[in-house]
Amino acid sequence: MKTALSVAGTDPSGGAGLHADLKTFAAHGVYGMGAVTAVVAQNTVGVRSVTGVPRRMVRDQLAAVFEDIEPDAVKVGMAGSAATVCEIARALERYRARNVVIDPVLFATSGHALRSAGSLRSLARTLAERLFPLAVLVTPNIPEAETLSGIRVADKTGMLAAAELIRSRYGCAVLLKGGHLTGSCDDLLLLGDAGAVWLTGARIATENTHGTGCTLSAAIAANLAQGRSLGEAAGLAKAYLTGALSAGLDLGRGHGPVDHGWESGRGAGRHSVTTGG
Repeated sequence: MKTALSVAGTDPSGGAGLHADLKTFAAHGVYGMGAVTAVVAQNTVGVRSVTGVPRRMVRDQLAAVFEDIEPDAVKVGMAGSAATVCEIARALERYRARNVVIDPVLFATSGHALRSAGSLRSLARTLAERLFPLAVLVTPNIPEAETLSGIRVADKTGMLAAAELIRSRYGCAVLLKGGHLTGSCDDLLLLGDAGAVWLTGARIATENTHGTGCTLSAAIAANLAQGRSLGEAAGLAKAYLTGALSAGLDLGRGHGPVDHGWESGRGAGRHSVTTGG
């Protein structure tokens, strides 16, 4: 069985973070493992509090995994602090981690910043400088891409400019998620010399979008663990997320989670995604 490691914060309501990643790995037939970076008291309504895990504990969790069950892919989500980012980077370098996917969690799906302006800039800079060069793919949403690139993104032209700057500066492929655009929800996959590929799809009429970014990046990591190419992994992950959104799961008092197990029989059926240059 192929294996994947999630390095992320928690979600006791089960829709995002490490909890969502492990469900996604399982849905793809991949053995999931997890290292906790922050304990987050959150649900479908919002975040109540966040407690960062001490750096020593993050270091020991990563060592415990890499020195026993080597992951075929690694997904890094919420790191919590710049110091934790550096700890994660050292572990990825030390153990020569493969198929690293970075979901640079700076903003929630709602677009709200998860940190103060000053700490947000510091975290974004450390993420980009320490982790992006170790990744095969980074998956920012539009607000995160704006923070990382300094480019205002209001349309597909802006998406392309921001993604090209991130890729050229840090040497990693970029999947820039277009869900924050009005109308279109197409994602841009920039694969270096292979050029830009648009992953197109219809916008799903639902308010239950809690954890979509976590789920997408975890699905990409799971597909990479199984030996698929980056382009194929991204397309399959978008199709999986489309199905999870379409399945109609309705839990909680706020923006509920997607149905991670939709393909096991409960969901609305397999959905396709098309690509175009």
